[in-house]
Amino acid sequence: MIRIPLRSHVLGLFLLALLTSAGLYTSTAQAADTYQLTVVTDREDALYEVGQEAKFLISVTKNGQPAQGLEVSYVVDDFLSGGAYPSGTLTLDGKPAVVVAKASKPVFLRCTVTINGEKKITTIAGAGFAPLKIKPSLPAPKDFDKFWADQKEQLAAVPAKAQLTAVPQNDDTIVCFDVQVDCTGGAPVSGYFGKPKAAKPKSLPAVLWVHGAGVRGSSLSNAVKGAKSGMLSMDINAHGIANGKPGAFYQELSAGRLKGYPHSGNDSRDTTYFRGMFLRLVRAIDFLTAQPEWDGKTIAVIGHSQGGGQALVAGGIDDRVTFIASGVPAICDHSGRAAGRINGWPKLVPTGKDGTPAAAELQAGRYVDAVNFASRCKADAIMSVGFIDRTCPPSSCYAAYNLLQGNKQVINKPLMGHAAPADIQTAFFDAILKHVEDQK
Repeated sequence: MIRIPLRSHVLGLFLLALLTSAGLYTSTAQAADTYQLTVVTDREDALYEVGQEAKFLISVTKNGQPAQGLEVSYVVDDFLSGGAYPSGTLTLDGKPAVVVAKASKPVFLRCTVTINGEKKITTIAGAGFAPLKIKPSLPAPKDFDKFWADQKEQLAAVPAKAQLTAVPQNDDTIVCFDVQVDCTGGAPVSGYFGKPKAAKPKSLPAVLWVHGAGVRGSSLSNAVKGAKSGMLSMDINAHGIANGKPGAFYQELSAGRLKGYPHSGNDSRDTTYFRGMFLRLVRAIDFLTAQPEWDGKTIAVIGHSQGGGQALVAGGIDDRVTFIASGVPAICDHSGRAAGRINGWPKLVPTGKDGTPAAAELQAGRYVDAVNFASRCKADAIMSVGFIDRTCPPSSCYAAYNLLQGNKQVINKPLMGHAAPADIQTAFFDAILKHVEDQK
């Protein structure tokens, strides 16, 4: 390599370019190889009947070209174990490699593929086998309806006193408020509420936005979005906590009294955390339906993950709800392990080393299982399901979907994990707007 003293940065770059083009300078740095691993099923919808073969197609490119002589490992499982399904290694020959899997019952399978070598790359694809035939892992308790009727009676005994504080926002055609509504269950309803300024009495549908897991305040933007679309629009946080606080406030709660909240009191139906959360749904609907602008007939509830589970619960616990949008719903199929399949978030029922569910938690969990509320939900519905969702596994989502009583549709995403992408959020809100029009 020729060394040249540089008198200026610009001159140095100019000379370096000349030497490189003449072949007198070469860099010892080498660009790292770029690999891309793709796994898909042979059917675009990734749906099969029991007994049919699903083919998982594995492709790898190296620097944009089909890789040859590269070894990959694969494991097919039902989100629990892969003992009954294929696993092994394959050496790629430049063409897609094929892994074939079959199922003897309604189930979701996933194929996890890893490139073996210095750089590990893993990709997963999912396939559903007769998902519309997935049944509840356990029936609802015989006194399920009586229990929740009693809880609602206790709630009704508490006046729905609301405190509204005006909140500034940028659209002068609507008004917004920070709202707290008295409730049972240890905390008030806490949210943001928006509505069009010029709305006439009995003219507006209502939408309730509910939150995924975690500890945060309510979303003003959701309240604004619904109000700008001509609805009474309320976004509530999951815990009845104050809104609009600094991040440190919510971090302290998350690390303190709300740490591990999903499992708080989970060995009794009377102390489980979700009891209070579900009663706040009813009280929020009480607030919306008490507004003079409510049209008297339309209530939609929308959420993802924990919010998706809450949407299912709202539709089953309160017959005023006419539409639910439930994205990758959590709080479903708590008793899944009792039926030999994975249970949904938050894995409310612990299992012993032999896989046996804990008795007290199993019994209590049945009273707060969104699957059991779905079976009582007559509202129209839309649901999204990710076939490789480890948090809210697709079998738990379909266990609820199959029991919904109203008109329903599902958005299947074979390559999606636990997510609420923009296209699904748009589809959900469009579905609500269509429901509003249909209600007219």
